[in-house]
Amino acid sequence: MNTRAILFLFNCLLMPLTAQDVMPKIAETFDIGGHKAFVYTPSKTAEGKPWLWYAPTLRSLAFGERKGYFETFMKAGISIAGFDLGEVRGSPASTAKFTLFYEAMVKRGFSPKPILLGQSRGGMMTLAWAFRNPDKVKAWVGIYPVCNLASWPLKNSKAQTLTDFAMTEPELVTKLSKFNPIDNLAGLAANKVPMFAVHGDSDVVVPYDLNTKLLKERYQAAGGSFSVKIVPGEGHKVGPSFFECRELVDFVLKHAQ
Repeated sequence: MNTRAILFLFNCLLMPLTAQDVMPKIAETFDIGGHKAFVYTPSKTAEGKPWLWYAPTLRSLAFGERKGYFETFMKAGISIAGFDLGEVRGSPASTAKFTLFYEAMVKRGFSPKPILLGQSRGGMMTLAWAFRNPDKVKAWVGIYPVCNLASWPLKNSKAQTLTDFAMTEPELVTKLSKFNPIDNLAGLAANKVPMFAVHGDSDVVVPYDLNTKLLKERYQAAGGSFSVKIVPGEGHKVGPSFFECRELVDFVLKHAQ
């Protein structure tokens, strides 16, 4: 990290809040095609109005509960937004609806290149949108992310996955390489979209080897930049290793400048 980035991070973390920097308590909401969008906007946005697109967003923008991340990014002038499409799994149809949300955010003056952050199944939601819109992504972040349709979606969430794709299992399996993010990374690599993920090596719900490790290997093989923090001995849980990750904070602040 260069000197400018270090000073930026230092100021964001140590500068005390003032009356003008009060955190928004409730997200602003607006409707897009019958689905609810959410956005937290800091009192003072950074240049270019950077924003973090968080998934999954279901009924509320739960990222606001991740206090350490939320306050740090708000203080840095980064807005945080999400769009509730329910339990989708990255089909072309649901991805097209996410594009409507993206377009609405850009019309509101936010950056045309958000940072995408997918937690667990949110990894599939964000990656599916990202590989179909590689020129519109500033960076991608994952917290034990689902990256591979053949892993958790078709093993442990088959009904929701087949519903989202409106296909039978044999039909989807036949066309899997067309829809699976790990098979469609060339555009993101060509656009030099940096990626970062934090993942436990004992995750039995979303196994590291079948998801983040596979994504990292294929993205680097395509020429992309991918860094990962492996958490030894930890699995799929809410805890400091994943929600107070210093490397994740550094990555987001660096690419939001």
